[in-house]
Amino acid sequence: MTTTLTLGCGEWGFRNRALVEWIPLAASLGFRHLEFGIGGGWPGRLPDAPTPADVATFRRLAERHHVTTRYCCLENDFIRPDADEHAVQLRKVLAQLPAAADCGAQFVRLFAGFTHYKHMTEAIWTRLLSALEACEQAASAGRVAIAIETHGAIDHLPGGVAIHHHTISTHRDGLTRLLREMPSVIAFNYDPGNLKAADPTDRRYAFDLLAGRINYCHMKDWKRFEEGWLACAPGDDDLDYRSLLPIPGYTGVYLIEYEPLEDTIDGIQRSLSYLRRIIPNATLGK
Repeated sequence: MTTTLTLGCGEWGFRNRALVEWIPLAASLGFRHLEFGIGGGWPGRLPDAPTPADVATFRRLAERHHVTTRYCCLENDFIRPDADEHAVQLRKVLAQLPAAADCGAQFVRLFAGFTHYKHMTEAIWTRLLSALEACEQAASAGRVAIAIETHGAIDHLPGGVAIHHHTISTHRDGLTRLLREMPSVIAFNYDPGNLKAADPTDRRYAFDLLAGRINYCHMKDWKRFEEGWLACAPGDDDLDYRSLLPIPGYTGVYLIEYEPLEDTIDGIQRSLSYLRRIIPNATLGK
């Protein structure tokens, strides 16, 4: 029996468009499952501290366009070297988790953080693991599951060029320790594109480590440009999604995360064309 693979739309490519603009636009492309974000100051997201009115308006917008909002992105960094800055980050996330659930989220994407892997200390690890424990307890109270995105530290150069550096969520040793020491119910937002850009020699894209511990999925690619990378659509470069999808045991939505802002719609449509070509049973859901 062939399992249907459901495609959804990530929110990052719409970060510069107001929610009232991009949600109907994504729905007009046929998507029925959308990711949304809270915080970061982007027009395409809910504010850092959503009010009940903000939540109600958002839910009405989603209902009007017949889309689900089960996947939510928060902005955080739990591995900042400064303990006081870390505490601020944790308080913010704990305050946002209930709002995410009120907006319909069932899965919330967090970052571990952006300190380079080579600069990690035991004190930073201890604060991170404690924060993840606190977030897991808060999330479970709201019946929300947490996913840690596989994401490096990025230096941005002119022209959109990105230099990727290993963090604990891209380095194989860091991922191994996270799998072993963070709460077992916390899983990963699997983003093979980010893993490729952090370590282009790993053609497994760390899947051999993360299989069975994935509850969220972003799909994009990065292509080489000068000394760094440019974000691109699945199918625009050499990341072999055919060999990765469907992810064994993963029953969630596969979210297309096309990042460039200058051709968002075209990039999403290229992504759809590629994914439908390599996975004939891919659907946008009902």
